[in-house]
Amino acid sequence: MAEPTPRRNEPRLRPAPLLFEPAEAASDPEHFFDLESIDDPRALLARATELTLAFRAAADRAVEFQAMAAAQLADPRRFDRLTTADIAERAEWTEDYAKKMVEFGRDLMRGDAEGRGPGESA
Repeated sequence: MAEPTPRRNEPRLRPAPLLFEPAEAASDPEHFFDLESIDDPRALLARATELTLAFRAAADRAVEFQAMAAAQLADPRRFDRLTTADIAERAEWTEDYAKKMVEFGRDLMRGDAEGRGPGESA
């Protein structure tokens, strides 16, 4: 389970950087961030854990940006605003999830989401 996103007034922890792999390494299905070359299980666990935390942090942050974009697209003040059904279709979500994401995005933009994910109440 992913850790909750930090509150706005708390500093974000910076996980290990995700480095892009060279094209030839990425094309090898057995290659994954050079983990297959680590022989020491302690080092493998440490690096795999770093990557796991980095991917979780990246996914949490991406969800926040999705929510803010959904809220902006649903803003009734926009002449080109989208319905939650339209947003759901574009993002490949259910309409109920799109509604939750729009509200979560609005909370984030107001600064009162406080580390909650979409659909989580205070």
